[in-house]
Formats: sequence, structure tokens, C-alpha cells
Amino acid sequence: MSDSEGTDWTPGKIAQSLGLFFAAGVLEVGGGYLVWLGLRENKYPYIFIPLGALILIGYGIVPTFQPVDSFGRIYAVYGGFFILLSYIWAAIFDDFRPDVGDYVGTAFAIAGVAVAWFWPR
Repeated sequence: MSDSEGTDWTPGKIAQSLGLFFAAGVLEVGGGYLVWLGLRENKYPYIFIPLGALILIGYGIVPTFQPVDSFGRIYAVYGGFFILLSYIWAAIFDDFRPDVGDYVGTAFAIAGVAVAWFWPR
């Protein structure tokens, strides 16, 4: 299917797009987590803060490879992935345990961004 932005949603493009959202999320959450550890928990601040900042630069670059030309749509849809990946990261690295509200809210977010991203245009 093709949208008004010229995106032909082949299985390969769908996989590429989802992979880019995942990569951007890992870079943003990972970089942000290192800055958090350096500033809030005073863990190796002279290493974690600059390293986190460099990783966050990568986060800013990755979305430019998306097959859609709409900055606003890319970043709006990315927000749903950010929610999901933030919970996953916190569960793995910060002993956070999501509750039912977290799961339900994340499901709504992912469903909403899937509609926004793949809606035929």
C-alpha cells in the first residue's frame, strides 16, 4: 500500500521502520539513563553524562532514516515506542515492575501509533 508521502509499505519497509523506531528508543532511553545515573545517582558522572549525551545525539540521527518524510508524524509515532521501551528498560536495568495500568496504557499507545503510522493516505 502506498500513502500520500510516497511510502510503499512492503514487509521490508515495515521491518526497517519498526527497527529504526526500536533503535531510536534504545538510544534515547539508554542515553537518558546514563545521564540520569550521572546526575541523579552520582554514578561515574564524568563518564556517564558525556557518554549519555553522545548516545542521545545518535537518537536524534536515527529517525532521519525513516521512509516517511513527515517530521511531526515520525516523532509523534515514535512516542508510543518510547513509552514501551522506557518500561522495558526500567524493568531490565532499574528493577521497575510495571502494573496493570502501565500495561494497558502502553497497549493503547502502541495501538494508537500503529493506526497513525500505517493509516492509508
